[in-house]
Amino acid sequence: EDMRVRRRYLDMIVRPAAREMVRTRARVVKSLRQYFDTAGFVEIETPMLQVLHGGAAARPFRTHMNAYDTDLYLRIAPELYLKRAVVGGIDKVFEINRNFRNEGADSSHSPEFTMLEAYEAYGTYDTMATRTREFIQKAARDALGTEVVTLPDGSTYDLSGSWDAISLYDSVSTAVGREVSPFTPRGELVELARGLGEEIPDHYVPGKIVETLFEKTVGDHLWAPTFVRDFPEDSSPLTRQHRSKPGVVEKWDLYVRGFELATAYSELVDPVIQRKRFEAQALAAAEGDP
Repeated sequence: EDMRVRRRYLDMIVRPAAREMVRTRARVVKSLRQYFDTAGFVEIETPMLQVLHGGAAARPFRTHMNAYDTDLYLRIAPELYLKRAVVGGIDKVFEINRNFRNEGADSSHSPEFTMLEAYEAYGTYDTMATRTREFIQKAARDALGTEVVTLPDGSTYDLSGSWDAISLYDSVSTAVGREVSPFTPRGELVELARGLGEEIPDHYVPGKIVETLFEKTVGDHLWAPTFVRDFPEDSSPLTRQHRSKPGVVEKWDLYVRGFELATAYSELVDPVIQRKRFEAQALAAAEGDP
């Protein structure tokens, strides 16, 4: 197994399934580009080497540019540069490219990986939920000829039709057997987490604790494609507050077979609210929040 991973070319020589995976991936990427091109998006390549890393919470790789005697970072996400393109007047942009995060590696996380990121002016998290379902289903049809995917163990997985959508807070409430809301006191959330064997750091805001409860009790059990919607406001500082639900923001995570596959949110565009959130975030950092 170790030899197969380290020398992929040998694996492809002896295993037809390995060769087919390369071809399938190429068809998927081609399908994604076709979808966004048809929808009027412009593909942009943003910088891989950045003076300041941003767009995600992750530890970056560092390097040094001799020509300018400057330390640089390999990007952890293309978000900030794609948003600048939108500000510049390109209303729909996307990128399919490599990102680098100097963190742990396992079967679901790699320090170097390909990510699709897209932004659409005047769109909301509902817009992106629809687009995400559409381009995943299209990629399955284009790459495999069907929206019912056959897995390596011979079982099937159905991507067709509409997908489930659940509330983050409602799902946590059901899982722990009591109501959990954006207004549940932090102390009560800490006790719930401890009851599940989770120790909560002092710097965790209430929303982060609720997300921890979700990951512990719900996330791994979401087998069918499911949008988990409406996240805590205090743990999502760049996200627009919900239009009708106090204390939550318009954000979703997509779970497929128990894995978080994608995320999207309505962008916060109110500079006054954004400044207040940044100030609260800076205060939390001063008190020990990394």
